[in-house]
Amino acid sequence: MGHLTRYEYGGDEFIFVELAEEMTLEANFRGMAITRKLRDKALPGVLDICPSNASYMVRVDPDVLHPDLLIQELKELEKSASDLDDIEIHSRLVDVPVWFEDPWTHEAVMRFRDRHQDPRATDLEYAARVNGYSSKEDFIEAITSYPFLVSMVGFVPGLPWCFQMVPREQQIEVPKYVRPRTYTPERTFGFGGAFAVIYPVQGAGGYQMFGVAAAPIFDKDQRLPDFQDSMTFPRQGDIFRYRSVPQEEYEALRKQVEEGTFRYRTKEMSFRPSEVMKDPKGFSENVLRRLYHD
Repeated sequence: MGHLTRYEYGGDEFIFVELAEEMTLEANFRGMAITRKLRDKALPGVLDICPSNASYMVRVDPDVLHPDLLIQELKELEKSASDLDDIEIHSRLVDVPVWFEDPWTHEAVMRFRDRHQDPRATDLEYAARVNGYSSKEDFIEAITSYPFLVSMVGFVPGLPWCFQMVPREQQIEVPKYVRPRTYTPERTFGFGGAFAVIYPVQGAGGYQMFGVAAAPIFDKDQRLPDFQDSMTFPRQGDIFRYRSVPQEEYEALRKQVEEGTFRYRTKEMSFRPSEVMKDPKGFSENVLRRLYHD
């Protein structure tokens, strides 16, 4: 039996809606469509809309819009988003350069081996093994060969939760550390559960650490051109391609960041979720072609 959508009250001002018990591309696309339609309606009384991986939350002023009436509206929006062929997602394709096995995350990896499932292996070696890859190089290839959907943003400002756009049986999954670390370098590219992330700032963490992103995803001072409208770069619905780069390219990109000239390579794209569900491989090839060759 399929999961029935769950509508719950959160005190007087919040409605929480769970579309599925676990994250799937289908659930995320439906949630994205519903929350975007709700935003477009600009209903008086709706104060904030917070989409998540397989759920969303709405803050409402009950003196302007009764929560029961809002739930009725949300149920109608859910019906309109039930057919993935009728949903269109407007997205940015983004090239995200990553230096795998860089010295900074490697130092952090080795410092916290006592908190890890396998103290004798690096995070990359362990993650490759538990996902059935014979080498860490093959594992890195699996990560970089298919793009990732930014399914939500949050927990730390700008942190993108990224779900790879592959058939379910190809999904990479790794557990978090047994005990969280007290230190994770800024811009660490990590993986926990089925999600890839970039840590916006230095801090604690528990995801497996694979490398470091060349460019920031959080720019408090909004120095860089990509951050003129917002101090955070990722948006829900973005499609990230994590591209493995050597040390030389990483250092050249860091120089651009320091000089204030760095720009993410991006392309605008519209697509229907049904395209992804029917042919993930073909969709991914189209994304990479659009991003790098068109």
